[in-house]
Amino acid sequence: MMAYTNASEVLPAQLLEAIQNHVDGAYLYIPRKEENRRRWGEGNDARTLLRARNAAIRDKYLHGTPVEDIAATYCLSPKTVYKILAATRLG
Repeated sequence: MMAYTNASEVLPAQLLEAIQNHVDGAYLYIPRKEENRRRWGEGNDARTLLRARNAAIRDKYLHGTPVEDIAATYCLSPKTVYKILAATRLG
């Protein structure tokens, strides 16, 4: 989770004043340097959990579970289930 930091606590006074000349009192997002960026899901288990869910969906499909039943089980639309299956050329 991203937390706000008071700019006056981390920036030199001269830089803070220059920024205030452009965005006085507004919230400002400062993006990460390109070399420090992380891919989606790297900061938590989201990517791992979705891979496991999708593997279970493929397994159910391969063992004959109807797409509508899979969709209901995982609270997905049948269209989304078909997209997951298509991503692995099983749909």
